[in-house]
Amino acid sequence: MKKWFNNHLLYIIGACIGAIAGYTYYNKIGCSSGTCIITSKPINSTLYFALMGALLFGIFKKEKHA
Repeated sequence: MKKWFNNHLLYIIGACIGAIAGYTYYNKIGCSSGTCIITSKPINSTLYFALMGALLFGIFKKEKHA
């Protein structure tokens, strides 16, 4: 489990930072009319930004070649 955690640390950090950013975006800016798909609910915004954060941080992961 520790090896898996160390191998995916950048994804986990990116997801956490993205989730915080997503909730902050919903809280500060959000969608007042409720028609926005991503930012109308806090769970949608948090999960979407967490996914985007994980993908963004995953770009910087170095692959080990055998």
